[in-house]
Amino acid sequence: MTWRVAQDGDLDWIQSFLMANLQSSMFLLSNLRDHGLHDGTSDKGMTIWLSEGAAPGVFAITNSGMILLQAPNADAAMWRRANDLIADRPVLAGCIGETRQVRAFLTSAGLNDLPTLINDDEPAFRLDLAELAMPQGQQGELVLLSAVPRDLIVKWRTEYHLEVMGAPEAKAATLAETDIASYIEKDSHRILLIDGQPVAMTGFNATLPSVVQIGGVYTPPDLRGRGYARLALALHLQEARAKGVTKSILFAASTAAVRAYMSLGYQRAGEFSLVIFDTDGKDAA
Repeated sequence: MTWRVAQDGDLDWIQSFLMANLQSSMFLLSNLRDHGLHDGTSDKGMTIWLSEGAAPGVFAITNSGMILLQAPNADAAMWRRANDLIADRPVLAGCIGETRQVRAFLTSAGLNDLPTLINDDEPAFRLDLAELAMPQGQQGELVLLSAVPRDLIVKWRTEYHLEVMGAPEAKAATLAETDIASYIEKDSHRILLIDGQPVAMTGFNATLPSVVQIGGVYTPPDLRGRGYARLALALHLQEARAKGVTKSILFAASTAAVRAYMSLGYQRAGEFSLVIFDTDGKDAA
């Protein structure tokens, strides 16, 4: 099988194929919705190739160098040909997708030895929002990011980049400033207040009209273990459900996170990999 550059006439097929593989296609779908096929300037604009026939698939790279893929039946030769498509890229930021595919691509492309900031395989989960189990015995208020001091949430996001994303200390604050500005513009994240005090952040890092993908959930270390992140997420999902969202997916980075998500009703749904190469520390998905 060979790859070819996606054209406007392929959009319906691409979207249908990705929706059939929704659990590990949210970044592809969200970027495609926001940037289309011809955005050559925005960080998250993509160049997309597709394969049809016996091994259908979508292979993409963002303008900032993040590889996104969805080709469940691809073999090693197909992945090597995919890597040839991006051979002239000066920067490869990383690779994101379903674990089996990511590992097969990196191996076939000879990229396993590149230094990484993150190289994680994480359990994936999904939830039908009709089955959302709200936490009992806790009360809190969910507010917009603009309702709390900006320096506080930038500090939280900086700590997130250092702790979770492995960002270099010299760049974490700048990345955080950019993220928070984007979150406010997109209205994608919320802050939980307990007795009027900010205690946790929650957010959606990819959205479609009927599906949200959770990302950027954070509680400062001194406030952990009290169920704040779980309550923040539950309230945000409740808000999304009221707007017509019917499903949620996510990937869990720790045992504590798994327990929190499963208490809300999430069920295991495969495995997802996040590989960030040690280049500029930028979140490019």
